[in-house]
Amino acid sequence: MTTPVSDYLNYLPASFRDDPFMGRFLLTFQRLLNGRIPGDTQDPFPDQLGFEEYLDRIHTYFNPGQSKEQVGTAPPEFLLWLAGWVALSLREDWDESTKRRFISQIVPLYRKRGTKAGVKEMLELYTQEQVTLYEFEHPAHYFQVEMTLSEQDRGTLRRKQQIARTILDREKPAHTFYTLRVLVPTMQIRNDYDWSEGRQIGLRIGMNTLLGTTTS
Repeated sequence: MTTPVSDYLNYLPASFRDDPFMGRFLLTFQRLLNGRIPGDTQDPFPDQLGFEEYLDRIHTYFNPGQSKEQVGTAPPEFLLWLAGWVALSLREDWDESTKRRFISQIVPLYRKRGTKAGVKEMLELYTQEQVTLYEFEHPAHYFQVEMTLSEQDRGTLRRKQQIARTILDREKPAHTFYTLRVLVPTMQIRNDYDWSEGRQIGLRIGMNTLLGTTTS
């Protein structure tokens, strides 16, 4: 098997081109700058890009894209930095495609910050639920937010209430106040069984039963 030598030898004076040590020595610099060298089977990091390869695709690092399947977008490990660059907090339970979609949409939404439309879209973006805002003349500066859950899980109910309230406190105009109403589409009754005690668990509102509308 022939040991590859660096193409950088072509840029040296003729007296250095036949030196086998120099040809192997320059391989390190060629690998760092140009990327993987054809025929080099001993490369310990075959997937590591060279500096010039990074420069060739640097524009893709600033393109979050709409899904992880989209070609020419930022690598997954770069999304957290990209989100911080646009002042966006990524939730840990989001998948990669969701993170990309949020980063893509957040900057245009900042133009609506502090408006009714902006608050509504921000809530829907973070909760992925239907949101309606109602404004009232009396009392002054009061509005009501109504969010309809698509799931009937009480853990989801509690989590999305917390998310919605955090966003409302951050995005609403400072002089306003609000009421948050979370609607559960239908009544849900679960017939739970306690295996540790070997008995049926009775109906408990808020524990294994959800009724209509929750207001907070």
